[in-house]
Amino acid sequence: MTQTRIDEMTLQAPPPRLEARELVRRYDGRTVVDHVSLKVQPGQVTCLLGPSGCGKSTTLRMIAGVEMQDEGTIFVDGELICDTVYRVPPERRHIGLMFQDFALFPHLRVGENVAFGLAGDASAKASRVGELLERVGLSGYDQNFPHELSGGEQQRVALARALAPRPRIMLMDEPFSGLDNRLRDGIRDETLEILREEDTGVLLVTHEPEEAMRMADDIALMRDGRIVQQGAPYNIYNAPADRDAVAFFSDVNVVRGQARGALVQTPFGQFLSPGMPDGQEMEIVIRPQHIKLDFDRNGKGPSPTISDGTAARGVVQRARFMGSESLVEFRMDYDGSIFKATVPAVFLPKRGTPMWLMIRRDKCFLFPRN
Repeated sequence: MTQTRIDEMTLQAPPPRLEARELVRRYDGRTVVDHVSLKVQPGQVTCLLGPSGCGKSTTLRMIAGVEMQDEGTIFVDGELICDTVYRVPPERRHIGLMFQDFALFPHLRVGENVAFGLAGDASAKASRVGELLERVGLSGYDQNFPHELSGGEQQRVALARALAPRPRIMLMDEPFSGLDNRLRDGIRDETLEILREEDTGVLLVTHEPEEAMRMADDIALMRDGRIVQQGAPYNIYNAPADRDAVAFFSDVNVVRGQARGALVQTPFGQFLSPGMPDGQEMEIVIRPQHIKLDFDRNGKGPSPTISDGTAARGVVQRARFMGSESLVEFRMDYDGSIFKATVPAVFLPKRGTPMWLMIRRDKCFLFPRN
């Protein structure tokens, strides 16, 4: 074998811990998962994010082996585990599962729950159970029953049980939604730390954008059975594929206009629309935190054109203090639409107060209107 060939083999990247290619699932002629492909690397957390009914959990069930795909293939560490003919049974896929309801056996003690999927002699099982309970902070709880534990403690037991067989991949279907907000952040962070230490590839399903942003290294945004955008949380948030992708992560304000000469004329001034044909209906999408209030102009009449475009007038409809910021809703003079703006700290103008609003050009998203 030549030195060049040896070097090529040395430099060749290892296969993903999990790879799904072109998965399709149909029910009664309706496609619920439509050619979904994704990869998860060792120690990486990938999140399937989307609204209820978009196909997230069905994708997870196909990977777990509890449901068969109609098309597509699934690989673990480069080895085929399932296509439409060949199928490795779920218990031999080296895949762990965590669910929203914890799925603990109520008639088994904590130690017995953790040991349930383990093979080997009693002493080896006991050693592994003790190691995992210590790792999740539940040493000494092995003789308790699940109903004697808090929700957070039950979640830790579920994690220990899922980790016991040393899975290569962990599939998590909204596992933290049953916890109250005070516990959730801490439990999530502890769980991910343990999974990364184990070098486990994690595929997490959630419909909560905040959870995905907090936990994921990579987000696959799903809609109507398809992945419409995939990438790092920062890129998904700051370079969304379309208006719906923006709106999934936050409230949005929308301004409409027509492209003319690569420009869109709006009540907030002109916006560049390169490559758009004349007459194309356009939408300028802006998040509430990027609306600026022209305090120098407010109450003094029409605003001139300034660096952030032209200010447009709205009338306050409602203002609410949200803790670290205030949310103010305006009815805009130009078409009667409602605009939302968030302002740091306490800002509670009275209903009926006229104010001038501007749009930050560097924070806008322009999309053709469908």
